[in-house]
Amino acid sequence: MSDTQQKRKQKCISCGINISGTNAAAFNCPDCGHQIYRCAKCRKQSNLYECPDCGFTGP
Repeated sequence: MSDTQQKRKQKCISCGINISGTNAAAFNCPDCGHQIYRCAKCRKQSNLYECPDCGFTGP
């Protein structure tokens, strides 16, 4: 997958907005390793997220 295609798929797992700018986070799910993206606002507010692959939830 090209960098452009990868960037198009980066949406916040909590609120669904497209990820852009700094302060966004990309990390692997602690249980299954699925790539998760979170925007700065959801990170700051500690909004919950759920892994789409395994159902793991975290703040």
